[in-house]
Amino acid sequence: MTLETWNDFATLVEANNGVWGGCWCMGFHAEGFTGSMGRDDNRARKLAHVSDKTCHQVLVYEGDECVGWCQYGTPAEIAGIKNAKAYLKELDFLPDWRIGCIFTGNGHRGGGVARTAVESALEAIRDAGGGFVEAYPEQQDERPPQRGAYFQTGPESLYTQFGFERVRRIAKWRWVMRTELRRTSCDARAVPHTV
Repeated sequence: MTLETWNDFATLVEANNGVWGGCWCMGFHAEGFTGSMGRDDNRARKLAHVSDKTCHQVLVYEGDECVGWCQYGTPAEIAGIKNAKAYLKELDFLPDWRIGCIFTGNGHRGGGVARTAVESALEAIRDAGGGFVEAYPEQQDERPPQRGAYFQTGPESLYTQFGFERVRRIAKWRWVMRTELRRTSCDARAVPHTV
């Protein structure tokens, strides 16, 4: 995401109640988000990250409409992961990249937006030099049905499609998953992705 695509992102966020009550996709940044009373503050801080280029986010489009995204970045950029205390307890090494949140707009879920978003983020990571990539998804297998659940970091099954493997459990239904990406040999250019 860039300043040129900010309005597309903002339109999607506003159409979805600020995302999780006003987060504006700030929850995984080092400073976190301030809850529903601070939605304007979250918006301003997210825009500052985009302006300062301290935010990596792939947007997914359907035609001209932004319908979802995948946030990724270095551990310094994606510092506020879920279950951080358990994560740090058995930390072997920090990855080069982390995937933070994945979001699909209302009315577009179940159509492959999340898969396209993660695939595009992994392409961008590979083009930036690759390395070890971690994600922190939720396990679905053997889990009771979750009424109204939305997996903010994505389901485990999404990541296994891209070669991620379980490293260790950090919560009852959450895993550290990791893969290693090597840089592509061609000189790829970032383009908007569509579903």
